[in-house]
Amino acid sequence: QVQLVESGGGSVQAGGSLRLSCAASGSIFSIGAMDWYRQAPGKQRELVATIGSGGSTKYAESVKGRFTISRDNGKNTIYLQMNSLKPEDTAIYYCHAANIRLTSRALVEVWGQGTLVTVSP
Repeated sequence: QVQLVESGGGSVQAGGSLRLSCAASGSIFSIGAMDWYRQAPGKQRELVATIGSGGSTKYAESVKGRFTISRDNGKNTIYLQMNSLKPEDTAIYYCHAANIRLTSRALVEVWGQGTLVTVSP
C-alpha cells in the first residue's frame, strides 16, 4: 500500500558529499515525522536525523553540523544532505516513517529498503 524508496547512495572519498532522497508513494493521506537511520557492518541500527511534519529537526551528535535533513511535503519526499563525510559514516541508510495515515484512515509504519553509502579514507 505504501512504499518508501531511497536513492542517492554511492561511494565517495572522505570530505566529500552525497544527497540521499526518500520518496513515499501509495494511498497516503498524511505523513508525520520521518527519519533517517543507518546501520554499519556489525553494528546496531542508529537514528541519524528526524524531521517533523512542520519541519522541526533533530540530529545525532555524530552528524550535527555535517548532515542536513529536509522535506518536501508536496512530493512526500525527504532528503539527507551529507557533507564532510567520514569513513565512519559508511553504512546502509534507511528511511523510516512511524506514522503514515492512509486514505483509508489506517495508520502504518514503513521502512525503506536502504541505500549503501561508502566513504573511503
